[in-house]
Amino acid sequence: MNDQDVDILIIEDNVNDAELTMRVLGKQKLASNIIHLADGVEALDFLYGKGKFSGRNTDIKPRVIFLDLKMPRLNGLQVLDKIKNDPAYKSIPVVILTSSAEDPDIKKSFELGANSYIVKPVEFENFAKTVSDLGLYWMVTNKI
Repeated sequence: MNDQDVDILIIEDNVNDAELTMRVLGKQKLASNIIHLADGVEALDFLYGKGKFSGRNTDIKPRVIFLDLKMPRLNGLQVLDKIKNDPAYKSIPVVILTSSAEDPDIKKSFELGANSYIVKPVEFENFAKTVSDLGLYWMVTNKI
């Protein structure tokens, strides 16, 4: 895994959603290094250079994080809370990309500092378009 220029960090336990997201973003050629992590524990290990990521240069930070909420071990809200309460990471944009359209999840995500909240479309074409639009916005249009 190349962690030298992390453009997009995808934290998603659904392998199919993660692969589709990476495929769509890869076709756009907007991000040279997209990293997928399967759950919140793995994500925090990556960010903080712990566990199997021990020794990783933690000065290299993602340009944007796409974060699912419903994950095993450590859910997305817990990960978001940790990221946004750490001065070293709080400026990284975090986009919640989840299947949950529940108002409490949306409200809590923004209270914790999410930069955007997107409900994953069910249909393939709509999902691909949404991810494509997200990639274009966060990698080209948005200025950090």
